Amino acid sequence: MKRCAWVNEKNPLYVKYHDEEWGVPLHDDRSLFELLILEGFQAGLSWECVLNKRAHFREAFAGFRPEKVAAFTEADIGRLRADSGIIRNQSKIRAAVGNARAFLDIVREKGSFDSYIWSFTGGRQIREPYNLRTSSPLSDAVSADLRRRGMKYVGTTILYSFLQAIGVINAHGEECDMKDAGIRTK
Repeated sequence: MKRCAWVNEKNPLYVKYHDEEWGVPLHDDRSLFELLILEGFQAGLSWECVLNKRAHFREAFAGFRPEKVAAFTEADIGRLRADSGIIRNQSKIRAAVGNARAFLDIVREKGSFDSYIWSFTGGRQIREPYNLRTSSPLSDAVSADLRRRGMKYVGTTILYSFLQAIGVINAHGEECDMKDAGIRTK
């Protein structure tokens, strides 16, 4: 199988992520929350670094259940800062807790985060072949709205990557066998 050029084919986690997750339309709120938080932790690092720590992140962050993360206390933040299995950046950890609260506010307002995030494209996946671009008018708009709602580590570059990861944007490269997987919707 030919994959996007950015995939490290020596890392089975990366291959599996590309082949089974990246660009596949995602509609599960818990999974959307997980990827949103992990994308924030990626800031300044490689996705491969985050992906390699993902299983431990899931354990440390209560399975990425937003209601659990939103209830984290100072003691939980201290526990996470001491956990060598995750990225221990204090501002990213605090942002994850605050973002969980904002995420739940969106769920209360919109019925689900899925409804919220897919409303920006009318529920449709956009085909935009992978290139070196790091943002778009879509990621600008989503980023601005999330920041207005109090989220952190949701800049336009992070959101562009997130939108690709969750399949709002199908960005498989021209060299990739998955580029023609079809535009999939909910």
